Amino acid sequence: MLPFKAAPGQFGPEVRELGLRVWRVEKMKAVPLDASELGAFYNGDSYLVLSNHGPGEVQIHIWLGEKSSRDEQVTCCVLATQLDNFLGGEPIQHREVQGNESMEFMSLFPRGVSYKEGGVESGFRRPQGCGTVQRLYQVKGKRNIRAKEVELSWSSFNKGDCFILDLGETIVSWIGSQANIFEKQKVREIASLIRDADRHGKARIVDTNEGEEPEEMLKVLGKMPELSESTEEDTKADASNSASLFKVSNATGSMTTTKVSEKSPFDKELLVRDDCFILDNGANGKIFVWKGNGANAEEKQVALQMADNFIDQMQYNRMKTQVEILPQGKETIIFKQFFKSWN
Repeated sequence: MLPFKAAPGQFGPEVRELGLRVWRVEKMKAVPLDASELGAFYNGDSYLVLSNHGPGEVQIHIWLGEKSSRDEQVTCCVLATQLDNFLGGEPIQHREVQGNESMEFMSLFPRGVSYKEGGVESGFRRPQGCGTVQRLYQVKGKRNIRAKEVELSWSSFNKGDCFILDLGETIVSWIGSQANIFEKQKVREIASLIRDADRHGKARIVDTNEGEEPEEMLKVLGKMPELSESTEEDTKADASNSASLFKVSNATGSMTTTKVSEKSPFDKELLVRDDCFILDNGANGKIFVWKGNGANAEEKQVALQMADNFIDQMQYNRMKTQVEILPQGKETIIFKQFFKSWN
């Protein structure tokens, strides 16, 4: 796909260079931050964050401060769409809100993230290489069992759940002593999914139980401390793990949303390349928008707006709902796990 031209004074060829870039929205423009400012966010502002680690590993994050104006948030979404177009529509996009950021976003700032009071007044009127991966997933539930990314630390572990430590070439499948049988089955499935879908079958899976941690695991996490009991009942986790799938289309001239399945796991064949889809995991604070390669340009360009309207329609808390926008072929493990099979 040929890159679109950005508006004058906005994005140039430098955004295709590798590295991390952050812009603050000021008077309808994206103003770049100095490297020394990265990780510090004003709660009255909105920011655009670009993480570029090469082809197939480009991510755009929209960060919204808890006191940023609605107009400024809209401007930030417009700029994100413009940046996405400029990069050929290939990046995965994320909508982050203050205090509820994804682990992926937090990992971009090794020195940590800090919040500051204040902000500028808005002028708007009216995947990593195998050798560098270090991720931890918690697998929890009884019927609707899901994996979610958590902080890479022993403090994230407990005896009642299963965990996956993804180290790129090695994937550790860890089973807590009090985990239920459904979690034990699911943890191996998701470890295999990571191996086959993200590592093209080349990673090694190490199955281990609590108290039998392999050297690779201890090298990354350190000595295992005394672990807590399960932090949440599995039945409660089931409720937040539920999901529905909606098709979004403007074939009739206006954007319409149609539910195609109200219960996961879904058939992968439901994702038609000529349309966009919303996977609603709002009970867990997450909305996914999938952009089919054959969807028309307007549908692709208003993906963020689709998600925004959907959040309003479902009456979810706007400041507690993350959004992830996935072009076809760039699906994440968290997204794929909602489907019966993913080859």
